[in-house]
Amino acid sequence: MKSFHEYMMRYRGAKLASQKKERELAEWMFHDHDFPKHSCDYDEISRYLEWNIPFTDALRLFDQLWEDYIETQR
Repeated sequence: MKSFHEYMMRYRGAKLASQKKERELAEWMFHDHDFPKHSCDYDEISRYLEWNIPFTDALRLFDQLWEDYIETQR
């Protein structure tokens, strides 16, 4: 199973304007050395984001992206 971090790296450098926030979150995850990069655990990642939120709606975005991530893992 791919980690959530690996899944998010698809958004690094995304050119579509509609993926601006996804790109921003992916870039932040890439540069944050403490992000749980190998985790596939919703609670672990969610707690990390709650304590280290990179921008206002990051948690809402994470929840949406998590659903997509789970779908791609099936």
